[in-house]
Amino acid sequence: MTDTAADPLPHVEDWVFDLDNTLYPASCRLFDQVERRMGEFICEYLNLSWDDARALQKRYFREHGTTLRGLMTVNGLDPQLFLDYVHDIDLTVIDPCHSLDDALARLDGRKLIFTNGSVRHAERVLERIGIAHHFSDVVDIVASNYVPKPDREVYRRMIDRFGIDPARSAMIEDMARNLEPAYELGMTTIWVRNTIEWAVPASEASYIHFAVDDLGSWLSDVADARAAAR
Repeated sequence: MTDTAADPLPHVEDWVFDLDNTLYPASCRLFDQVERRMGEFICEYLNLSWDDARALQKRYFREHGTTLRGLMTVNGLDPQLFLDYVHDIDLTVIDPCHSLDDALARLDGRKLIFTNGSVRHAERVLERIGIAHHFSDVVDIVASNYVPKPDREVYRRMIDRFGIDPARSAMIEDMARNLEPAYELGMTTIWVRNTIEWAVPASEASYIHFAVDDLGSWLSDVADARAAAR
């Protein structure tokens, strides 16, 4: 797209962003730290070996949507203990992103975070990137009653809470399958391309409207097109 191209999303007034591996590159491998912390937590909490803990972690993710949900459902875990532990990570692997900051500043519309992580984790990451001031609110796993995306009811509650018109909104995600409920509810869907094992399935699905390689650059192009159309 050039700065004279037509705005591909002229109808969008609300932008709903996932956080991890969406607003920073998956190549930072921040989630490697989270995964390791999850394994360590399970080892200690359930007195398991590292290999058994990792196997359980992956099984709970497949069967319950998140490892946390599996630990809550099967093992009666207090979720705050888990969230506090697994998000105690080093964020210096993420570089501040001035281009994304600029793109968000020029992009018309309300901007929200919708994440399976915690508010505190989201705040720390957004501050590290340098874009926290662009977002009016964070919908986290606690606000979702610990039910993770892509449970459709969680999307409905998010839409109702903020008075979002799905037909005038867009959702941006690194996990392709998390876009299906958004599409079904009438939102425009944008997948941030990556090669992480759990993010790629369904990336060729018809419910993805746009697939982008560089989110900041793409949003900047949208902002340019909107400015040119004024």
